[in-house]
Amino acid sequence: MVIMKLLLLLVFFYSVLTASAQSPATAPSPSSAPTDIIRILKKAGGFATLIRLLKTTQVYTQIDSQLLNSNNGMTFFAPTDNAFASLKPGFLNSLNDQQKNELLQFHLLPTFVAISNFDTLSNPVRTQAGDDAERLALNVTSYGNQVNMTTGIVNTTVGGTVYSDNQLVVYQLDQVLLPRDFFVPKPPPPAPSPAKAKTSKKKSADVLAPQADDSAALSLKQRNGVLVIIAVAAAAFLL
Repeated sequence: MVIMKLLLLLVFFYSVLTASAQSPATAPSPSSAPTDIIRILKKAGGFATLIRLLKTTQVYTQIDSQLLNSNNGMTFFAPTDNAFASLKPGFLNSLNDQQKNELLQFHLLPTFVAISNFDTLSNPVRTQAGDDAERLALNVTSYGNQVNMTTGIVNTTVGGTVYSDNQLVVYQLDQVLLPRDFFVPKPPPPAPSPAKAKTSKKKSADVLAPQADDSAALSLKQRNGVLVIIAVAAAAFLL
């Protein structure tokens, strides 16, 4: 009877050890991966032109770095491929590198703005392109979850949310936001101030010097003339 109990205990411990050996170890929870704007847009689909523009300008690295090092978050208005296709033919190719960068920065807000919080913004809304109210103005009006935007060149409406987390929100646009800076002629640079004429004392002295010499020469001639007259008169008297 004792031997039977020992055998049962051995079988029990063996089965426990076997089950423990076969159960997989609990995998550690993966750390949250850094935000990758290219991956987000690729997953959403329909943003091939925007992705190409982000890569050629290297703005995507700026976005990822800014999200990694800032606590303010970011809002990105993402034009679709159809939005870019509706532009004037050759428009993108006509932009230089600086203008392409400015175009993308004009679609970025340096803070996280939820769809319900656009009514808290003050117009003109400051984008990452700059705060020139004349050339880079972006005005926003919202009614509930409908958000309308105008640049003075383009009027459009937010088409929906492509992606959102605690740091980044990406909104779809059916038109490209074109800043007035691309269409308003830039003011000419200020003309250089005319150089003031400098009066040279040395030149004035040089101009006056010949007059003094002339006066001295005239005085000497007068004295010589008087001496000649005196000499003639004396000779005549002696004769």
